[in-house]
Amino acid sequence: MKESTRVLIALGIAIVAGIAIAASHNEALIRAADAIAPIGTLWVNAIRMTVIPLVVSLVITAVASASDIKAIGRLGGRTLIVFVLLLAGTAIVVMPFGPALFRLLPQRLGAPQLPPGAAEAAGELAAGGQSQTFGAWVTSLLPSNPIAAAASGAMMPLILFTLLFALAVARSATPTRTTLTRFFQALGDAMLTLVRWVVLFAPIGVFALVLPLATHAGTALAGAIGFYVIAYSSGCLLVTLLLYPVVRIFAGIPMRRFGRAALPSQLIAFSSSSSIASLPALVESAERGLELSPTTAGFVLPLAVSTFKIAAPLSWTVGALFVGWFYGIPLHAGGLAMIAFAAIFLAFAVPGIPRGAFIMLTPLFLAIGLPAEGIGLLIAVDAFPDAFSTILNVTGDLAAAALVARGVSGSLHSQ
Repeated sequence: MKESTRVLIALGIAIVAGIAIAASHNEALIRAADAIAPIGTLWVNAIRMTVIPLVVSLVITAVASASDIKAIGRLGGRTLIVFVLLLAGTAIVVMPFGPALFRLLPQRLGAPQLPPGAAEAAGELAAGGQSQTFGAWVTSLLPSNPIAAAASGAMMPLILFTLLFALAVARSATPTRTTLTRFFQALGDAMLTLVRWVVLFAPIGVFALVLPLATHAGTALAGAIGFYVIAYSSGCLLVTLLLYPVVRIFAGIPMRRFGRAALPSQLIAFSSSSSIASLPALVESAERGLELSPTTAGFVLPLAVSTFKIAAPLSWTVGALFVGWFYGIPLHAGGLAMIAFAAIFLAFAVPGIPRGAFIMLTPLFLAIGLPAEGIGLLIAVDAFPDAFSTILNVTGDLAAAALVARGVSGSLHSQ
C-alpha cells in the first residue's frame, strides 16, 4: 500500500472515531483520545528537528553553487513578483466570495458572550499588536545572533543571514567554495534521509494528531461557529483548487501531475498545521514529482514557507466578516478591501509564532471599527480551519516554485 494511501486511511479513521467519541460524551473515551496527543506532537517534532539544518543547507547549496550570482538576483526578483501576484489573486477571489457566503446567515444584533478565555487572549494580542511597529520589524530582519534565531525558530532573520552567508561563500576562493558547498550538500542529503525515516511513521502520527482534534470539534460544528469553520475551510479549498489550473496555464504542468506532487505535503500540512513541517515533503515533491531544478526548489521553497502566506487575504477577510456578523457590525466594501489588500503586504511581516497572524490583524480590526475582542473569538475557533489554511499555504508554496521555475526556464531559453 502506498504511503499516501495509509495516511489517508489513518486520517479517515481518526475523523470518524473522533466524531463518534464526541457524540458519545463518554469522558473516559475523551480522556483516552487526549492521551495519545503527545504521540502526534512527538512525530511533528521529529519532522521539525530537521527543518533548520535543511533550510540552511538548501539555501546555501542553491546560492553558492550557482555559476552566475546575477542569476540568483533575477531568481529572487521573479520569486517576489510571483508571491505578490498570487496574494493579489487570492484577495480578488475572496472579495466577492466572503460576503456572498455570510449573506446566508440571518442578521444578528448585539454583542454575545465571548468563549472562556477569549477576552484575555484578545487583550494580550492587542498589546502585542501595538508593540509590533514597522521600525521594530525592520530591525528584527537581521539577527544579532544567528544561532539564537535558529534556536527560536525566527525564520525570516535566519533566511536573510543564510542568504548573505551563501553569497559570501559564492564569492570565496574556489577551494573554500567547493568545500563548503559539498558539506552543506551532504548535510541536506542526510536531513532528507532522516525525514524519509520519520515519514514512515506518518499514519501513526496523523492518527494521534487528528483524533483529539476531531473529538473536541465534533460537538462544536453547529450554528454560527460551525458556519464560520465551513465557510473558512471551503474558501481555503476553493483557492487551493484554483491553483491547479493556474499552474497548468502559466507553468505548463498538468493538473493531475501537480496534484500528485502536492499531496504528501498537503497531508503533513493538514495533520500538523505547520507549513515549515511540510518543507521536506515540498522539496521532495518539487524535485522528483515536478522535476524542478534543485537551485529553484532550494531557493524558492524555504523562502516561501517562512514568508509567503497565500491564505492571509482569505483568513483575514473571512475572519473580519465573521466577527462583524457576530457583533452585529456591518462591514462595507471599503473595510473589506482594506483587510484583503493589506494582507498582500503584511503577510510578509507575520511573526513566526503560533497565531502570529492575529497580531498583525488587530490594528486593522480597530481601523475598520471591529472590536479587538473579536480576535479572541477567532482564536477560539481557529484550530480546525487552520489545518485547511496550511494546506492552502503549502500548495501555494509549490505552485509558486513551479511558476518561478517556468520563468527561469523561459529566460534561459531566450538567452
